[in-house]
Amino acid sequence: MKTLVWVEHDNASVKDATLATVSAAAKLGEVHLLVAGSGCAAVADEAAKIAGVGKVHLADDAAFANALAENVAPLVVDLMGHHDAFVAPATSNGKNIAPRVAALLDVPQVSEILSVESADTFTRPIYAGNAIATVQAPAGKLVLTVRGTAFPKADKTGGSGTVEPVSGSDAGLSSFVGAEISKSERPELTSAKIIVSGGRALGSGEKFHELIDPLADKLGAGVGASRAAVDAGYAPNDYQVGQTGKIVAPEVYVAVGISGAIQHLAGMKDSKVIIAINKDEDAPIFQVADVGLVGDLFKVVPELTGKL
Repeated sequence: MKTLVWVEHDNASVKDATLATVSAAAKLGEVHLLVAGSGCAAVADEAAKIAGVGKVHLADDAAFANALAENVAPLVVDLMGHHDAFVAPATSNGKNIAPRVAALLDVPQVSEILSVESADTFTRPIYAGNAIATVQAPAGKLVLTVRGTAFPKADKTGGSGTVEPVSGSDAGLSSFVGAEISKSERPELTSAKIIVSGGRALGSGEKFHELIDPLADKLGAGVGASRAAVDAGYAPNDYQVGQTGKIVAPEVYVAVGISGAIQHLAGMKDSKVIIAINKDEDAPIFQVADVGLVGDLFKVVPELTGKL
């Protein structure tokens, strides 16, 4: 079986989400990659070095500069004539492109797989991760998205794939207007090894940054937030961790003032070590925490930061 993997990138380098997707695709058979972008030849060269990759299809065209799904999906469908499965990371781009590919191929999509049981059978989370469903795709082309936290990352080096140019065009169905992208010197959430997240208990945006930011800086961590904190305006949307935010699995996850609603747990319960700080000893977060500290976060967090 030949699989075609969508490479998540910024036209300069391959993003980590791609590496876990390659590991998942390798369980199905031969792995080919698709790099679609503008001025992205360096990305294709980097992708060709990923362990286990046989071929890299490079579509370098202004039409793919911003990964508009309306332009990328027809390109993927053209390539699917020579592939059995299309596999994409469950990122914003991946979840935008894959359904369109599935619709054009007239096949059902299997979303956010956690494991590959056989060539057509997979597991995926349902009910916010409280149950794991085993699903079998019907005969025909496969379209899958992969939850990156469920698979190990493929090695960035060791591969010797070949780069093959492919062509596509602007479908004329959409156009890129602009994007407001926040920039931070801290690690990006989905690739951070340590994450410090704050919840609604912090009380205000000022207190959120006053307590969370110094602790994160001491630990070299990324900063996250619960949906309640984001909805209250304490933190921007791209900080949100959870079922409707980012799915993360860092080495250490520090939850400050987060009760542990099921939607939040769905986004971080695969973390290697979970540390919870909350004054409510009955908070659900303590049921999944490896280390729990019951106390007033307004006293505990500054003291902890000071001792680091």
